[in-house]
This record gives sequence, C-alpha cells and structure tokens, in this order.
Amino acid sequence: MIYVHIPFCLRKCNYCAFNSKTSDEPEKNFYVEALIREINLRGDSSKVETIYFGGGTPTTLTLNQLEKIICAIRKNFNVDNCAEITIEANPGTVDENYLRGLKALGFNRLSLGVQSFDEALLKILGRIHDSQTAIETVELAKKFFDNVSVDLMYGLPNQTLDNLRRDLMQIKILDVAHVSIYGLEIEEDTKFFELARADKLPLPDENLCADMYDFITETLPTLGYHRYEISNFAKKNFESRHNCGYWTGKSYFGFGAGAHSFDGKLRTSNVRDVATYIKGNAPEIEEVVTRQAAMEEFCFLGLRMVDGISAQVFENKFGVKIFDVFGEVIAKNCRLGLLKIDGEKISLTKRGLALGNEVFADFLL
Repeated sequence: MIYVHIPFCLRKCNYCAFNSKTSDEPEKNFYVEALIREINLRGDSSKVETIYFGGGTPTTLTLNQLEKIICAIRKNFNVDNCAEITIEANPGTVDENYLRGLKALGFNRLSLGVQSFDEALLKILGRIHDSQTAIETVELAKKFFDNVSVDLMYGLPNQTLDNLRRDLMQIKILDVAHVSIYGLEIEEDTKFFELARADKLPLPDENLCADMYDFITETLPTLGYHRYEISNFAKKNFESRHNCGYWTGKSYFGFGAGAHSFDGKLRTSNVRDVATYIKGNAPEIEEVVTRQAAMEEFCFLGLRMVDGISAQVFENKFGVKIFDVFGEVIAKNCRLGLLKIDGEKISLTKRGLALGNEVFADFLL
C-alpha cells in the first residue's frame, strides 16, 4: 500500500483542518521533486496492491507532475498489474481532457469531494464548486471511470433532513459506485472553529444530527449500496481496497508532507510543513507498536468493518485467544447491545455502528 499526500488546494474550505494550503506553480514543482526524491530513497521490492493520492486536492497538480510521481513509484516499487490506484479530486478542478489523462496514467478510481449538492450549503462550507458543477463532474467522471466515489457530509450549519433527502436522491440519479459519509467535526485552526466560538455557527442539534445519520445509513442500502464500514457504502465489488487495508492492519508507505508509514512494527511520520519537507525530510519514529498495542489496533480498527473481526485470525496472529485478552470488554459491550458474537466473528451491532468510538475506547487497555 502506498499513500501520496498532495497538500495543495485552490482555496481552504471553512471546515478543513487537513494538512493543506494554497500554493503557486514553482512551489508545486519543488514539492513534486521532493516527493520523487523520497520515493527513490525508500523504494522496496514488495508488491504494491493499492496506491492512493490524497490531500489537499491532488488534481491541482498538472498531469505532467502526476506522471512524474507515478513513474517514480513504478520504478521503485513492484506495482501489481491489478492495483487499485485512487486519486482524490474536487469538482471544479478537472475537465474532460484532465480525466482522460488520469486514466491514461493508470488511475482507475476517482474519489470526488462533493460534500453536498445543495447550493447554499456549498457556500457555507466554502467549496469552490456549485451544485451544477458537482453533478456535471460526476457525470463526466463516469465516462472514464467505472469506480467513482462521492463524499457527503451531514450535521452542517443550517442543514435539514430535506437537504439530505435531495442529496441522496441525486446520488441515486448519478448512480456512483461508492459513497463515503462524514459528520461535520469542528476543529481548531478553521473558520468554523472561530465562528462556533463566537456563537455564529447555526449547527443542528444532537438529535437532528442523529436523525441525519440514521436517515443516511437506512436510505443508502435501499439505493443498492451495502455498508461495509462505519462511514462507507459501496455497490458490490466496489469497496475501497486501500482503506480496507488500513482497517485490517496492512503495512503501508506514506510519501509527502505529514504522511505516515507503518511497517507492522514501527509507525513513522514525515514533517508536516511543506517548505521544510521540500528542503529535506527524514521520517521520524512516531510509535513503536508493541504487541499489546497491535492487539488493541487489530480490534478497534477491524471493528470499523461491518463484518467485524475474527477470533481465529486474532489467535493465529498473536498466539492467544481474544477472549483471554479482551473478554471483559467484549462481554460488557455485548451487554450494552453494542457488540454481537456470531460464531467466531465479533462485530458491532446497528447501535454499535452509531456509537463506535465508545466501543473502540474500551479496547485501549
């Protein structure tokens, strides 16, 4: 697994706390050179089954810049012929020629940050696109990619259930392969944080947010999307292979400013500041993953998946029965109706999917 971080955006959105910034062309060129330098230094012979370009907005780079990065990856890694290669994009940053170019470079999955199809909400969020541009971009993307994913947000300022209903009906019409849902979180160093602190952000109350969550999670399956992870829904065989790799504990390389890597034992991170990364990057050890931490991660990451975790796989991996380590935690959450046991599988219940963070916290012994 390879993750490539592109930290550039045309404009910073009002809710965004990701490691992203606006930039000029010279800085982008220097950044691409730094990326290639890092990729060359960290090449590995192991097979790569997924590549993911995230950000920021990776499609703020030119096709030529993306080609240089892809070529460096293929030169230094053993990329599987059937690898899933994803790039994130925002409506308003791609046109027909650009999408054709992405396909020619080997990208086979497109993740579009739509967030909403509602004109007023898009303005509140500070998105660069309007509703019609979002619709047209999805339709255009489907001409080149079978595997198109759309991000939707809920719990937004002034958002109503009617807004969500219209968004989901638009998803039905567009007939994309994958949908990711995200509840708005107010984070520091964002415009929304400042507005909320000044009591100028009209957020829906907790009950309405819960109703929105229930509405989305109950409606998407009726539209042909099965839920395979807490926040992700897909048509059959269109689950995100890359993200599933994170949730099932696979090792991964992370390239770019602020990117993280994990080799199964060590978790390392790159410097976040773009200018510093361009000057030179030496990944720092963020965490030595102990056996205990690995067991905890196996549980709380794996439980994000609707299928849950396997007691047998846990025993094979760690040489101890899961109930000998987490028996009390599992029993407690079963009593609370948050976990269920089906044979050797342990998974979240419907209620548990809505309260996942409470369950996951219990596995941090």
